[in-house]
Amino acid sequence: MTARIVLLNGVSSVGKGSVAKALQRIAARPMLHVQMDAFLEMLPAAMFGSPEGYLFETTVRDGKPVTAVTSGPTIETALRGMRGAIAAMAEAGNDIVVDDVLWDSAALADYRRRLAAFAFRTVGLVAPLEVIEQRERQRGDRTIGLARWQYDKVHSGMAYDLELETSAASPDELAARIKLAFRL
Repeated sequence: MTARIVLLNGVSSVGKGSVAKALQRIAARPMLHVQMDAFLEMLPAAMFGSPEGYLFETTVRDGKPVTAVTSGPTIETALRGMRGAIAAMAEAGNDIVVDDVLWDSAALADYRRRLAAFAFRTVGLVAPLEVIEQRERQRGDRTIGLARWQYDKVHSGMAYDLELETSAASPDELAARIKLAFRL
C-alpha cells in the first residue's frame, strides 16, 4: 500500500500542529506527525543565535515587532535531513502528516522530488495576520514578531493541492476537509 503524506505549510501559529493532531484522530490509517520544530530541537542550543544555525533579529515596523530569521548551513542541513527522514519513513510504509514552515519554494521542490513515489499532497494553511499574531502572543512559546515576518514569505511561489483558512473553522473541521479531499 502506497504511503500517504500530507504537508501542512503555514506561518508560525497558524494552527498546523492542531490540524495535524486532528487529522491523526480521524484518518482511516495511522499517521505519524512530523514537526519541523522537533527536528530543530535536536540541534545544540548554540545553533540558535549563531550564523551557522538561526539568527533572529527583531525590529519595529509600524509600531509592531518583526522578527526576521536567517538560516545558516547547519539549519539547512538539518531540514534537508528531515525531508530525507520523511521519505525514509514513507518508504517503510508510514502515512505521515508533516507540519513545516517553508518560505523557500526550493524546499517544496525537494519534498516533491523525494516523495514523488508516494501519495504526496500539500496544504497551505492561512489566516489573517491579526489572528495569527494573537495566537502567537497567547501561546507564550513563540518569538513575538516571527509570524509577521513570515506572513508575506511562506506562501510566496507555492502551489498547493488545497488551501484552508484556519480562523474560519476548527482544527477538527479543517482535518475533515483534508480527509475528504485526499480520501484519507
